[in-house]
Amino acid sequence: MTASITLRPLAAADNAVLARIVRDTLREFGSDKPGTAYFDHSTDHLFELFAAEPRSAYIVATQDDTLLGGAGVYPTAGLPPTICEMVKVYLLPTARGLGLGQRLVEQCFDMAHALGYEQIYLETTPEMKKALPLYEKLGFRYLPGPLGNSGHFGCDIWMLRDV
Repeated sequence: MTASITLRPLAAADNAVLARIVRDTLREFGSDKPGTAYFDHSTDHLFELFAAEPRSAYIVATQDDTLLGGAGVYPTAGLPPTICEMVKVYLLPTARGLGLGQRLVEQCFDMAHALGYEQIYLETTPEMKKALPLYEKLGFRYLPGPLGNSGHFGCDIWMLRDV
């Protein structure tokens, strides 16, 4: 990847490609199981989900006309108003290892702060272990249990970070 990578807000036209990236990534790492975004109906309608919630934001990374992945922040049900959840952080295999994941996560910190959140929460699965060192490096700490009610009962790793 030599051309520059651009971050931009999610658009309605991104829905199908982004849903495929999410599901392909979960399948790749063996996390295509009930209780994850793989089976979440909203995965197919991310633009509408984020457009309907004013305290949310989602960005995608593109190179030329290719969507590489994205990440967002969302006020998940049951979370205090000072905490958002970092959601749907996924990248194509060809976009990994370039520092783009860190760039997306750091952009989530900025979006959370701009939306008035004090902390950012995430849920993941052990199968997605390649992301854990990045989250640790960026200051996330492990929690003993879930916060809020994401509906993702298949996730059993929970982390939190101040924004």
